[in-house]
Amino acid sequence: MAAPRQSRLDAFVDHLIKHDARELVLEGGKAALFRFRGGDRAANAVIAQAQLEAILAEIAPVDVAASLRAGDPVEFVHTSGSGATVKLEVAALDGGVWRISLKPHVAAATEPAEFDFGAPSEQFEFAPAPSRARSRPPGAARPSRAPKGGARAARDNQTLVIGSGGDARGAGAEARTRTEPRAAEAPLAVEEPPRPAAAPVGGEPRVYGYLRKLVALGGSDLHLSADEIPRCRVHGEVKLLDPRHPRIGDAEMRQMLMEVATPRAREQFESCRDADFGLSIEGVARFRANFFEDRKGMGAVFRQIPFEILTPEQLGLPKAVLDLCWLSKGLVVVTGPTGSGKSTTLAALVDFVNRNRTDHIVTIEDPIEFVHENRKCLVNQREVGSHTESFKNALRAALREDPDIVLVGEMRDLETIAIAIETAETGHLVFGTLHTTTAASTVDRIIDQFPPDRQAQIRTMLSESLRGVIAQVLCRKQSGGRVAAYEVLLTNSAVSNLIREGKTYQLTSVMQTARGSGMQTMNDHLFELVKKKIVHAREAYIKSTDKSSLRELFKRENIPLDLSGG
Repeated sequence: MAAPRQSRLDAFVDHLIKHDARELVLEGGKAALFRFRGGDRAANAVIAQAQLEAILAEIAPVDVAASLRAGDPVEFVHTSGSGATVKLEVAALDGGVWRISLKPHVAAATEPAEFDFGAPSEQFEFAPAPSRARSRPPGAARPSRAPKGGARAARDNQTLVIGSGGDARGAGAEARTRTEPRAAEAPLAVEEPPRPAAAPVGGEPRVYGYLRKLVALGGSDLHLSADEIPRCRVHGEVKLLDPRHPRIGDAEMRQMLMEVATPRAREQFESCRDADFGLSIEGVARFRANFFEDRKGMGAVFRQIPFEILTPEQLGLPKAVLDLCWLSKGLVVVTGPTGSGKSTTLAALVDFVNRNRTDHIVTIEDPIEFVHENRKCLVNQREVGSHTESFKNALRAALREDPDIVLVGEMRDLETIAIAIETAETGHLVFGTLHTTTAASTVDRIIDQFPPDRQAQIRTMLSESLRGVIAQVLCRKQSGGRVAAYEVLLTNSAVSNLIREGKTYQLTSVMQTARGSGMQTMNDHLFELVKKKIVHAREAYIKSTDKSSLRELFKRENIPLDLSGG
């Protein structure tokens, strides 16, 4: 009885299992890609779409082709002739191209058969891998050397020979009848690439390519999610980084992200399922990375932090805000929702101090974002997790480090806030951030962090130490890009009394009546941006926290407000 014929896919499956790859990706018009724990290995032969269709026709259920042409992804399990079982995920991409992902279900140690795809006739082989010293267990035999040509050449080039020309089944039969030495008779020299630390051996991490494109597009954030196409935020809108890019599976995503994670970030992610760290690409930008896990698998967001620190003039910071940089003591809080530019504003203020004063600046960040070189000031930047255990520990230690100015990247908890207030009271200028939307809510948030029996004391301390609150949002400009709108609260006797008495709801009125001293409400600045035709009225209305008042301002100046469009 004749032995069952191997399908064209079976040799792929056998090689996938034999070399302990995590995944094999076949895509029309591209080379086959084997994914290992330490990196990817691509073949040098391109697989045509017609070849993928022929492969699937041999093994797939009858409805697969119809489903793919309808745009529906397909999953099924296939067992090769050697008994290896894989799960296939097949998807139709743009342009009528198919993508097949093979992942092992059962490990099997089998000898792969020689095969080819039919046309084209190029050899299927892995690209050369960098040489590296490898240790052997005590007593292990030295690998035997292959003869010159054939297996020796294949091994020297990390080559996996799949055959050449003709029909796959015919090529395999011919190979079995040959009497001359064959490369496949020696162990295939396809080794797993080393597990990378910050970057894989043999090339730049894939994430770097995405980040370079993000910067080229002028984007602020790169979004990577399992089973999704990479996306980016450009001028506030989240868009596909490349509509032609295939979806990235969870296994591929994990491997790709761990290539760029620091050892601490890997540990943190394994224990907590999320992690934060900083990443820098020389000549491109710095990035703040956050890893997370959701229902589909692992994901990440990379926030761009330009190497160049913008000046207060470039940001359009009010003069009253710059005046805060000349204070000798007190607390200044920059606040706003996530992604509103708080870090950029703080960096501009610290840089202004660095260029104009002769002081000692200590920054406490998680992670370090903007890097400040010593100019007129001495700047020490400490990163939570790498240089200190927590914000509160670093802030407490800063008091013994002879600082003039302390920057607290985020006032997250009661103890950090309490120490920040005490630091400001004891003759230091403290800059900090909170995730609040208005000046009044910032004061309330600080006080509400404390238990009721301490709130009266904190109100008194805050009324004496708080020097200013800058609340900000980012708005889309009519001409493209984004611009910040600011609310500015400066502490005077009236503001101090309201904080002490718990009447923070009256702070907005004080800001309106004290515009001459540099204070302004968010609506004041939004209205100004609309009048100057920098921002559309609709955009200002969306970003306003007091929409009824802003609508009245528009009516008074006969500014139309159209809320129907996008």
